[in-house]
Amino acid sequence: MAKEDFETKLENAKAILEKLMNPEVTLSESVKAYEKGMKELNDAQKMLEEAQLKVTQMQSSKVDS
Repeated sequence: MAKEDFETKLENAKAILEKLMNPEVTLSESVKAYEKGMKELNDAQKMLEEAQLKVTQMQSSKVDS
């Protein structure tokens, strides 16, 4: 399975939110969708934090040069 990018994770979370807004979705389906949505958002947050760390490291090494 190919690693998804940040934007894909956000799009997946958005699609899950739309599913959760459907009044015909059962409670069980809602719980599963919520868990999957939270995983997508957590993964996206980790990607964002890693990118911020890389930028900080690049800026730090540029200042040290």
